[in-house]
Amino acid sequence: MIKRFASFSFGCRVNMAEKIELDQALIGLGFRYDPDRPELFIINTCAVTGKAERETRQLVYQLRRRFPGLKIVLTGCSATYWKKHRLFADLPVDLVVTNRDKARLPVMIQTRFSSPSGNYKIDKNQGNKYLESGRYLIKIQDGCRRFCSYCIVPYLRTEPATRPIAQIVGTIDRLDKNIKEVILTAINTEVYGDVNLVRLIKAVHSTKIARLSFGSIHPWSLSETFLRYYRTIADSSRFVDFFHVPLQSGANRILRLMRRDYNREEIEEKLIQIRRANPRALIATDIITGFLDETERDFKETCAFLQRAPIYKLHVFRFSRRRHTAADFMAKRLPELSSATKLKRSRALIKLGEEKYARFIGGLRGWRSTALFINHPRQGGQPALLENQVPVWIPTTKDYAGEIKHVIVTEIRHGQLTGKLV
Repeated sequence: MIKRFASFSFGCRVNMAEKIELDQALIGLGFRYDPDRPELFIINTCAVTGKAERETRQLVYQLRRRFPGLKIVLTGCSATYWKKHRLFADLPVDLVVTNRDKARLPVMIQTRFSSPSGNYKIDKNQGNKYLESGRYLIKIQDGCRRFCSYCIVPYLRTEPATRPIAQIVGTIDRLDKNIKEVILTAINTEVYGDVNLVRLIKAVHSTKIARLSFGSIHPWSLSETFLRYYRTIADSSRFVDFFHVPLQSGANRILRLMRRDYNREEIEEKLIQIRRANPRALIATDIITGFLDETERDFKETCAFLQRAPIYKLHVFRFSRRRHTAADFMAKRLPELSSATKLKRSRALIKLGEEKYARFIGGLRGWRSTALFINHPRQGGQPALLENQVPVWIPTTKDYAGEIKHVIVTEIRHGQLTGKLV
């Protein structure tokens, strides 16, 4: 009879939110989270890039070598793709569950592997970096029907659907008192609608939760309705001023090829409005370099845009052609860049991102902010997250994990903000 399990999630924060829900459901069914001696291991997979698929396969073989009798379950986007196209026959796994059936996975595991019944009195936060740090990820939406040309996610996720606001608020009201921040995650926040997104923020602020943040806010959600409301809460310590806005390119021609339905000028103006509302707001983005037919001119346009726009953190991806996407068919008529060119351009963008982030945090010296302490003290100090989610190191011998304290940023050491309690 299997009792002990562990899990791992690749990819986005939506995947991590699903992992949290799955872990808690299994614990409720009587399983015990034990990463050191698991009898069952669930992998929530990602298919955004070829690298993500390779890493899943590597983890499966590593687990099989380390725990020979282990039962391995795959779910998520790669699992959905592999099952649809019968591409997992060579993998030594015991169960593959698609995204469509993911909600039923805890019961499927219980039935398939004969779990015990009843609740164990154990720490449900065990093994989760978010819960252990006083944060909780909540999936507010799933699915997407934008069908951006490079993206395989719409083919692998369920039909777009949003979680009712009342249900989200109910989840927050039931959270342990040690949870100080909720992070709302979505495959595409646009599906929520701009008015409902504002209603959701207001509803969460009506709860006792101390901080609210978003995993990502998609470009189409930066509407006038949202921006107008943000100006009213930009100074609030309860709304974390971190905006991860996945833009993918700063060249209009490439944006059209990607089917993103916006141009850099309109996006830049919206980001400037966020910056005006709160100069300390941290704006981050995803950038794909080396997309089909991306010329040197396109690349320079992207660099120039990122240099002048109020974007201070870059997540850089080299274009990875996904089978059965629009880009896969476009590749028959548009050239794909060499791996060497993609690598060269990605390195240049990573360097640009590092420079802009260094300048941004340099401007935070002297800032008095509340901070959520995460992890536990080590080497004479403890990490915390400021009101814009920027990490700061606070020298202390006391353990403030999961607590919110007032701090002041004092200096930068080795690219890391340092502060003190006030």
